[in-house]
This record gives sequence, C-alpha cells and structure tokens, in this order.
Amino acid sequence: MDVHFEIVLRRAGALDTGIVAWDHHFDPLPDNNFDAQRLDLDAQGIAIDFEAGDLIVFRYTGASASNPNAYIANGEGALSGGRNPAVILPPQN
Repeated sequence: MDVHFEIVLRRAGALDTGIVAWDHHFDPLPDNNFDAQRLDLDAQGIAIDFEAGDLIVFRYTGASASNPNAYIANGEGALSGGRNPAVILPPQN
C-alpha cells in the first residue's frame, strides 16, 4: 500500500499551501495480521506566516490499493497497536 502524506496551510479565501509532503510504502503483514504498522519520521517543511483563522491540515491518501479505504490512520487504535497520528511543529522563533 502506497500512501501519500502532506501537511498544508489552509487560509480562508486562498488555495492550500503545501508545507511538506512524503510518500511511504506499507507491505502487508504475514498470516492475515492486520496490526498497525508504525511510521515515525522527521520531515523539513517550509516556514509559514500563521495568521488568526488559519488551519494546519494533515492529509493522507492511499495511492495503490484496489480499495480506497485500505489505509486507515490509527485503524483500530490500541486494539491493533495503533495510535493517533501526531504532528509536532517546531517552536515559534
């Protein structure tokens, strides 16, 4: 399963601005095991000027499965070893 991840700045009245994007491939686990597969990474994004009302959006899209719902962030949660997706932003200077 190939998944495209992106973090974008959404500002009212403007097109989304891409901050950072990456792709990752998840291989099926053996023996029909559907446990969560952990992905931790660091990615360098562009600097943005954040204004009141802006939103930071974490968006992901399954890119290669015949079933468009084959990738589910956090899946079954703790029942399958999953956890909520988290984005940690650098401190403001």
